[in-house]
Amino acid sequence: MSILNIFSQDAFSVMRLTDALREIKYTPSRIGQMGLFQTTSIDTLDIAIEKDKEQNRMLVSASPRGGPGQTFDKSKRAVRMLKVPHFQVDDAIYADEVQQVRAFGQEVAVERLQQKIADRAAEASQFFALTEEYHRLNILKTGQLLDADGSVLFDYFTEFGENQQAVVDFDLDNASAADGALRKKCAGVIRQMAGILDGLPYTGIMALCGDAFFDDLIAHQEVRETYKGYADAASLRNAYINAGNSGIYGAFEFGGITWMNYRGGQNVGIDTDKCHLVPSGVPGLFRTVYAPADYIETVNTPGQRLYGKQWEMQNGKGVNLEFQMNALHYCTRPRVLIPGKRT
Repeated sequence: MSILNIFSQDAFSVMRLTDALREIKYTPSRIGQMGLFQTTSIDTLDIAIEKDKEQNRMLVSASPRGGPGQTFDKSKRAVRMLKVPHFQVDDAIYADEVQQVRAFGQEVAVERLQQKIADRAAEASQFFALTEEYHRLNILKTGQLLDADGSVLFDYFTEFGENQQAVVDFDLDNASAADGALRKKCAGVIRQMAGILDGLPYTGIMALCGDAFFDDLIAHQEVRETYKGYADAASLRNAYINAGNSGIYGAFEFGGITWMNYRGGQNVGIDTDKCHLVPSGVPGLFRTVYAPADYIETVNTPGQRLYGKQWEMQNGKGVNLEFQMNALHYCTRPRVLIPGKRT
C-alpha cells in the first residue's frame, strides 16, 4: 500500500483554500454594515483616479449684440495613481498536529487537516476584518489610510488637493448654553455639508460619536426637551441598549443628524470627546477595491477579498499556510469629512 500524501489533495488548492477562508463568518464591522464603502474587484495592482479641478461659478454680464462675450477657464483634470497595499499573514501546520488521527493509507487525516486549516483561516479572517474596520474608520476620522503602526499610507487630502474642515465645537458641557444653541450648531453642519457637496445628491448625515460625546449629547437639556411628550422619547430610553454585534451602543436622531455611539476595541475606536460627521448616499464617495493575489494562478484575474494558499515544507514535516488581502480603501472627496468635539 502506497503512502497517502495528504498535502497533494485537491482540498488544499488555492481555490479551495480561498473558498474556505471566504466562508468564515467575519467579525461584524459597523462601517461595513453602514454601506458607505462601495466595493469593486480589479485585475491590476493599482488604480487611476481622475478628478476635475473645480471652477468657481460666475455671473454672466450683459454684452452688446454682435460683440464679444465673456470667457471662462476650461476645466482642468488631474489623475492620481494609487497602488493597492498588500496584507499577508503567514502560518504553518506541522505533521505532529495531525499525528495519530488516521490509519496508514487512510484519508482521515485529510479531514483533520482541513479542519485545522479552517480554524487557522477563521483566526486570520478576524485579523483582516479588524484591519478593514481600522482602515475605513480612520479614513472617516482623518481622511488618511493608516498602516497598523499608525504611519500614513495615503493622505487623501494631499492626493486630491483638498483642505480639511475645521473642528465643530458642540459645546456640550456648557450648563448655561442659550436655548436652541445646539440645534443651531446642527443646522450649521447641515448647511456646511450641503455646500461642500454642492450639487451631489445625499440622503442624510451620520455622526460617529465617542463615549463621552454621546453621553453628554443624550443628556443635553435641549435634546431631552425635544423628545419629551412624544412617542419618540423611547429613542432616548433605548439609546444605550446593546444591539448585539451591530457595532454601536446606541443611536438616535436630533437636529437632522443621526448620532451613533461607536463601539470600539482592539485599537480601533473614536476619541471619547469627539465625533465624526459624514454624508450618506453620495455616489462613489467611499470606495474599496480588491486586487488579485501575487500567485501565478491569480495573475490578471478579478481580485477577491481574501486569499489562502498552502505548500508542503521541504523537509516534509508540515505545510506552510499563507492568507492575504490586497485592498485599497479611499475617499474621493475627503473635504466632506467634518470633525466635531464635545467641548
